[in-house]
Amino acid sequence: MNKDESIRFATKYLEDLLSFFGINVAVWSTADDEVIQLSVPSTSMNSLLIGKNADNLRALQYIVSQALVSRSAEITRVNVDIADYKRQRAERIEEKAEGWIKRVRQTGEPMTLDLNAADRRIVHKFAEDYSDIETHSEGEGRERKLIISKKS
Repeated sequence: MNKDESIRFATKYLEDLLSFFGINVAVWSTADDEVIQLSVPSTSMNSLLIGKNADNLRALQYIVSQALVSRSAEITRVNVDIADYKRQRAERIEEKAEGWIKRVRQTGEPMTLDLNAADRRIVHKFAEDYSDIETHSEGEGRERKLIISKKS
């Protein structure tokens, strides 16, 4: 399945999956080279679809991704966002990251943060705009931590 077919399949698959919850909406989709972005508009079921700690949202992402894998799709990585939840969360994490970076600049001391993979990625990307700051992750699995420090 080529890139365009992969995007169409993922979009339709998520729409069909949502219809099982009685949610009949059009899913908006785009893709870069590696990830299909699927955006679900706001509905009365947002809290159910997102779930506690976004667990249901990640599960939907996983299901769509595995459906693509099983069909040997060209693109199998999927990012699902429901009612702009992820975009808004990213903005909140960036605001926090700005404070963390300010603190590291003031104290000169590295800062270790316990963040999930998605949040670590947001901070890594955000910190790229600061020439005097570097970030890296250490550890394995759930024990992985983000380190923010001044460049030496």
